[in-house]
Amino acid sequence: MVLQLQTILLTLLLLVHFQAPDPVPARKNQAFGKGETLTFNVSYFFINAAEAKMVISDDIHRVNGKPAYKIDVYGKTLNIFKLFYVKDNWGTYIDTARIVPYRSYRHIEEGNYRKHEVIDFDQEDGKAEVKLYDRENEKLVKTEKFDVPNQVQDIVSGYYLLRTMDFQGLRKGDEISIKGFFDEKNYNLKLIYEGKDDVSTSLGDFDTHVFSPVMPSNKLFRGKKPIKMWITADENRIPVKIKASMVVGSINMDIVSAEGLRNN
Repeated sequence: MVLQLQTILLTLLLLVHFQAPDPVPARKNQAFGKGETLTFNVSYFFINAAEAKMVISDDIHRVNGKPAYKIDVYGKTLNIFKLFYVKDNWGTYIDTARIVPYRSYRHIEEGNYRKHEVIDFDQEDGKAEVKLYDRENEKLVKTEKFDVPNQVQDIVSGYYLLRTMDFQGLRKGDEISIKGFFDEKNYNLKLIYEGKDDVSTSLGDFDTHVFSPVMPSNKLFRGKKPIKMWITADENRIPVKIKASMVVGSINMDIVSAEGLRNN
């Protein structure tokens, strides 16, 4: 149960934030800005299992002299699920204009497992330098460089790039390919556009676009398209609901708070 819960939460974070960019390098971002915080409730078998937050810093940071948004994703178990203990922080620094990552990081605490990682991306030369730190996140223990594709995304930055896209041209069944770097590997994943849907949440009713990632065969999820994500069709383009069909039961992730939205 411990490993299953950890895998569920990790996969949800990947699917929420590691989403599809279009091929256009110049971005007109009208969907988000500094100071935004989105909070989600994660339930398993109708039990509140975890809380997730997506937070954009109030300040514009600089990486190698370039302005960047600092974005953090936090996940932690709640209530009886604290017995299985998950407390994770995933983060990225993305260029404010190009919406590509310059640096990403993971600080993972899951049961007795710990992982501290920082990745520096050289978007011009197509390189990623991965630095791993010790259990206490004090000493550098390994550095390695990898080749990455043009305009590569990390698991957090990709979702924010998705929010700059124009969904109006998509038709049901359209397939979107994405390129990303995670766990020292390059990935080419696919999303299927499922059309539009009306969704009711604790924040109100929303007209949404629905996406399903194409998942490889595995023992955790049920079916070929076991996960669906609903993203608002307004200017903010925030995720308001995610549903994952598991081999045993299902996971639901629902928005409960949205603060500092760029468009009110």
